[in-house]
Amino acid sequence: MFNLLSSTLKNINKLNIIFIFLSGIVLLFIAAPLLSMYFKVSLQDYFDTVNDKDVTNSIFLTFFTSFCSTIFFGFLAIPFAYLLARKNFVGKKIVTGIIDLPVVIPHSAAGIALLGFISRDTFLGQFAEFLGFNLVGSTVAISLAMAYVSIPFLINSARDGFLAIPEKYEKVALNLGATPIQVFFKISLPLAWRNIVSGSVLMFARGMSEFGAVIMVAYHPMITPILIFERFSSFGLKYSRPVAAIFIIICLAFFVLIRYLSSKKKITNGIRDVRT
Repeated sequence: MFNLLSSTLKNINKLNIIFIFLSGIVLLFIAAPLLSMYFKVSLQDYFDTVNDKDVTNSIFLTFFTSFCSTIFFGFLAIPFAYLLARKNFVGKKIVTGIIDLPVVIPHSAAGIALLGFISRDTFLGQFAEFLGFNLVGSTVAISLAMAYVSIPFLINSARDGFLAIPEKYEKVALNLGATPIQVFFKISLPLAWRNIVSGSVLMFARGMSEFGAVIMVAYHPMITPILIFERFSSFGLKYSRPVAAIFIIICLAFFVLIRYLSSKKKITNGIRDVRT
């Protein structure tokens, strides 16, 4: 018996060692290129890049357009996710498949499709011209491209959050006299809040990093991923590397802050809110 236990422990230890080794390879694969990039950028390059208005303007534009697309389409995506979680209807599997299409197709193809949807000879393009501006090459086009490739992350995450809520909570609230709107805002939404925040962060992050779809609809004004590409193609690695390094640092700091704030947020008891 003792020999069998000892042999089992040895096998477990060997398995852990193998898993740790394989995990180390994956972690090194992710971290090594980033560390190499930062070590190859001098302090002077960092200062020069931070003081470059083209860089700071592109970073602000990237954050702004991704934030706007996340907020605007979030109001549309969250109710949609709730319907997908709570309702069964004909063609539901087809709908869920369509939602995931922007993740599957090449983003350059997504940009081409979106360009054909907002160009001047389309209804949206003509409507924009009637309002006095051209959609193609605008910040609106950038936001649309970002939202198109990133909205599946928010829909799927919010849907999983709603699915994780037992329906009996909502039924109890309805029996207590709450309206469906009260049930949604005081029970379903608060209990799925962490998934919604997580999906929003993923959508925001994916939008900021988008290149292929955005470059098809708006090369100018330049968001940071396009500026990095433009400097690399025009001046080489030396001039594009500092921009990439600073952009990654800012993104990392922002997402760490968002994750920290969301982890501190307490989920309220929805049923108690309805009773009060």
